[in-house]
Amino acid sequence: MTSEIQTLLITPPFTQLNTPYPATAYLKGYLNTIDVQSAQVDLGIEVILTLFTKNGLARLFKTISNVKGPLEANEQRIFSLQEEYLATVEPVISFLQNKNPTLAYSIAERDYLPEASRFEQLDDLDWAFGNLGIQDKARHLATLYLEDLADLIKNTIDPFFGFSRYAERLSLSAESFDPLYESLSSEPSFTDEILFECLKQKLEDQSPDLVCLSVPFPGNLYGALRCGQYIKSHFPCIKIAMGGGYPNTELRSLKDVRLFEFIDYITLDDGEKPIQVLLDHLMDKSEVSTLKRTLLLSAGQVKYINGSKARDVPFSETGTPDYDGLPLDQYLSVIEITNPMHRLWSDGRWNKLTMAHGCYWKKCTFCDISLDYIKNYEPVSASILCDRMAEQIKQTGETGFHFVDEAAPPALMREVAIEILRRKMKVTWWTNIRFEKRFTPDLCRLLKASGCIAVSGGLEVASDRLLEMIQKGVTVEQVAQVTENFTASGIMVHAYLMYGFPTQTEQETIDSLEMVRQLFQLGVIQSGFWHQFAMTAHSPVGMNPETFGAKSLLAEAGNFAHNDIPHEDTLGTAHAMFSEGLRKSLFNYMHGTCFDFPLQDWFDFEIPETTISPFEIEMAVQNNPGTPVTDSSKLLWVLPFPQISFYSKKQKGRSQEKCKFLIHTNQTTETAIFNKSQGKILEELFSSLALNTGGPITLTKFRESFEANRSEKFDVLTKSQGWHVLRKTGLLIT
Repeated sequence: MTSEIQTLLITPPFTQLNTPYPATAYLKGYLNTIDVQSAQVDLGIEVILTLFTKNGLARLFKTISNVKGPLEANEQRIFSLQEEYLATVEPVISFLQNKNPTLAYSIAERDYLPEASRFEQLDDLDWAFGNLGIQDKARHLATLYLEDLADLIKNTIDPFFGFSRYAERLSLSAESFDPLYESLSSEPSFTDEILFECLKQKLEDQSPDLVCLSVPFPGNLYGALRCGQYIKSHFPCIKIAMGGGYPNTELRSLKDVRLFEFIDYITLDDGEKPIQVLLDHLMDKSEVSTLKRTLLLSAGQVKYINGSKARDVPFSETGTPDYDGLPLDQYLSVIEITNPMHRLWSDGRWNKLTMAHGCYWKKCTFCDISLDYIKNYEPVSASILCDRMAEQIKQTGETGFHFVDEAAPPALMREVAIEILRRKMKVTWWTNIRFEKRFTPDLCRLLKASGCIAVSGGLEVASDRLLEMIQKGVTVEQVAQVTENFTASGIMVHAYLMYGFPTQTEQETIDSLEMVRQLFQLGVIQSGFWHQFAMTAHSPVGMNPETFGAKSLLAEAGNFAHNDIPHEDTLGTAHAMFSEGLRKSLFNYMHGTCFDFPLQDWFDFEIPETTISPFEIEMAVQNNPGTPVTDSSKLLWVLPFPQISFYSKKQKGRSQEKCKFLIHTNQTTETAIFNKSQGKILEELFSSLALNTGGPITLTKFRESFEANRSEKFDVLTKSQGWHVLRKTGLLIT
């Protein structure tokens, strides 16, 4: 398909400062495969880079000077220091773009940047960054500096402003379009005007016929509709489509026609085929009735059209995400808070890829498992994934990857790790997982060897009863053992924690906190975050709340967004009152402190004593079954070939023939000693273990090869000192 229509893909403000949200890159990658010309723009970073300049801030301060009434003390302080801000803003932005690294020394001294209220909330910088972490400390301080300016904007001239969300509260649980429509009908804000200027420039540069607005989150909807409003007013010939995570989850039952004053089409679920079919329609190659999963306005009503017979694009044929046109060297590496996993989100630029479409588990009762992005599971091969990784490295120059799967499948992760090592790719990557028992110690070591640095996974409620209700498919004991496997291999673990699941008792909340305390105290989890349970319309709980002991408080769905469902727990537990205590305790546990504090100290109301043994997690870790070994297990060697030599050693007057394997890791050199016969056989067979010369090999085949026509027994070999050294260093069993 060669398109005569020029398409512009837009991410409206705001998502992340450090890296582009990947949706437009994914879509552009697919359009490349069908010869459709497209361009893309991240208006979030464009607006930020226009605002946070000397001219941008001068314009800001001039606007604030016209605000009627006195400023609050914090805003007055920033306004009074405006000359300092004007002098420092461009060097700070350059520093956060990794273009001005020596500025870190001045920033870290705490006398270079003007400071306002955000600096009063500083974490312990020595704990967070140590005495040598000058660059990191400076980035954290520079981030606070920007957040002070963001507070100034929000508290004086634009209450909707935020770096990662824009007017989000207007879109959260928005059963009615009225508040959003009212805001869109008002005069454009200071930020809106900058957005319009950036948008106008891109429209004039690209002259698109179709604009596709990707709206992943509620905090992008207002910006998207402002874009649509501007295009309708100034470029009325351009057609506008909207898709992404927000419409996929929130707008499936849309009835309010006013939304189509700002856009023309809404496509649902995977966007590749609906956009392709829409392009055909706009080129008069097909009727409107043949559109695919598309909402539009027809005869004064919102109409859903799904008449296309074209199948969705197989995940293996969607192409490699294409970042062409995005200013990759201009994103800002910020450190908002010292939570280790949140730092990965906000610091540095990551190439985004997906190992598998959907979720291989798709059973969790709080999750949107009825929707396409979860229920339609479709993995791709490790070879295709590594091809895509290589293409992205070539295009972006970056070797860091964030696999954005709902839950990456362990078997595919293993194959990807093996393929990375086989190709000798030097990459860094992290992803989201389920804490399931297939993550053995050796699989975790393999993932680490391939460049995996972190995983995040849902412990959710640390209660076996509730985990069974959730159908998480794990137990607390299993989570403790798997997180120990990851941690022991050097992979950081972040746990998503949940409270307030229907029927959760006060006792279970406190016991869950005790489990979390022990997990951090033992060091098997390094990062975590508590979320209060939210009932969504497309989850099993949301579709059948009574089955789970909850009651929906929503009489009927509104005419606009429909996803979050207000509800009450029929047991009457007031879950929200635990929020602050859970937050404070976790903050301290992540700092490695206060493990000896009674749990009662975190709450200002009476709580029950925990029923959990203080050795619960320790016992679970001690009972870790390790890596199971079966005949079908595979052996592989992940280090450089050992240096093998033979020598004689006199012992009790007798000469003994020995074999030495000298094993070099990046940090140490280890020695494995075998008898001469074992060494000769291993020397012959070692190439079958290495990934670039035949490995991995099944345990059965390796045993048979080792014992074939020889006197040596494999079981004797596995009990030798040399074998234990091989296993400790580079010999893995998966």
